[in-house]
Amino acid sequence: MSDLDYILSPVCVRDGAKKIFDETLKGNTHFHYHEEKMGPTVDFVMQTIRENYPDMNIPFHSRWGHFRPGNVDRSLWLKAKIKDLDPMEQARIKWDLVIPSVLLDAGAGPTWKYHEKETSRDYARSEGLGVASYHLFMSGAFSSDGKSLRSDATGLSKVTPKLIEEYFQVTPNNPLVGVEGRTNLLKNLGRALENKTLFKDGRPGNLIDYLVAKHGKTIPALALLRGVLDGLGPIWPGRETLNGVNLGDAWKHTKFGLVAFHKLSQWMTYSLVEPLLEAGITVTGIEGLTGLPEYRNGGLLLDTGVLTFKNSKDGEATWGPESDLIIEWRALTVFLLDKIGAEVQNRLGKTPADFPLAKVLEGGTWWAGRKIAAQNRAGGTPPLNIKSDGTVF
Repeated sequence: MSDLDYILSPVCVRDGAKKIFDETLKGNTHFHYHEEKMGPTVDFVMQTIRENYPDMNIPFHSRWGHFRPGNVDRSLWLKAKIKDLDPMEQARIKWDLVIPSVLLDAGAGPTWKYHEKETSRDYARSEGLGVASYHLFMSGAFSSDGKSLRSDATGLSKVTPKLIEEYFQVTPNNPLVGVEGRTNLLKNLGRALENKTLFKDGRPGNLIDYLVAKHGKTIPALALLRGVLDGLGPIWPGRETLNGVNLGDAWKHTKFGLVAFHKLSQWMTYSLVEPLLEAGITVTGIEGLTGLPEYRNGGLLLDTGVLTFKNSKDGEATWGPESDLIIEWRALTVFLLDKIGAEVQNRLGKTPADFPLAKVLEGGTWWAGRKIAAQNRAGGTPPLNIKSDGTVF
């Protein structure tokens, strides 16, 4: 395996996570680990799973869940409009929706909300971003002609901060974090779609054609992730690179070297599975992907006391994603999600293939993190302060 192949793999993510966990046990990071808190935390996750999904029919943790708040499945509105198209084109359109939507999913900030006129309801945070991005796509704003249900290079290149502010209802009294960063990601996506090897018609959904040509109707999840990383790697702001290749969500720790996460790319990979299954394509090995190191999963570990700050003042400071503390917290989140996932699978009598982390996240840890944050702090804010530019978390 080349250095690049390794860095762009879940193996690298897990190796970095274990290294930082081991260093934490030696006292060499900003955190203490409390093994005795793991059992009660798993209990809380199990309770959350049973409350949210009493029938245990748990979908993957994906962007599609954010199109369904308020017990309204907006994906059905899209499916009704495209039902007469062939299954592959339906899948392409769903990817044309979900890929830009995932890129718009970084933290919204504590006060922003979206009012949906169709339901006369307000939605905040990830659900608000999901619903707003859904309506932006349905308006045709991502297409070259400004009206079609598709995303393409020309349409995405025309996205402006003003358009994002208009559709996301941004005002001085309803501020959204990182409008500029979100706009740039979509413009960068438009430029990435000029790679005709991966995107033959300049659409995000063309990645399906590339993967099917390469793997047939059975696609390994790791190949799906690598397609996302290869196809969308150029969109990320310039951070770490190797041989001219942008490594995306990978960061240099001052003591422990490069630590990779690929959080948004794995979140996107999880979000791409459902349309493939609906098109009759099998996805294998989903259990090989990692948990997502973001503020709900990582916040759960701090709020339950599994992790504590060595220096309590660190919990009051504001940290950039490049800081050693945030890199450590995210790595510990990846490692400990694996531990929680294994225990949840054990208690349910499920194998990792039957009940991959994508289901543990959706059924339990993400919602448990949100629930305990709401109990502990007004507005359900995270237990540590992160500077966001709209491209991370």
